[in-house]
Amino acid sequence: MKKPHTNTPPKVRIVRYLRVAKKHAPIGLGLFLLAIYGFLFYRIATLTSAEPDPTAVSAGLQTIGIPKVDQNVINKMQQLEDNSVNVQTLFEGARSNPFQE
Repeated sequence: MKKPHTNTPPKVRIVRYLRVAKKHAPIGLGLFLLAIYGFLFYRIATLTSAEPDPTAVSAGLQTIGIPKVDQNVINKMQQLEDNSVNVQTLFEGARSNPFQE
């Protein structure tokens, strides 16, 4: 059975350790990168399949209000539309294709 190298100077032990570390550094780096990619893949998979909390959804739905338009504003817009040909054309164009700018 071998005895531990108790008589070797610390410099020699450090040089030996560095030689072994240089030899195995690419493998260690590869394993580290593989672990990082694996963790990222796992987190993305879990976060894409996560469902929102039902209480948060109901609270969010309660805060959304239905927009109300004042009847005076509606009457004024209809009056302006009746008085101007350009406005009539603008409203007709917006009604026929609401997503066009």
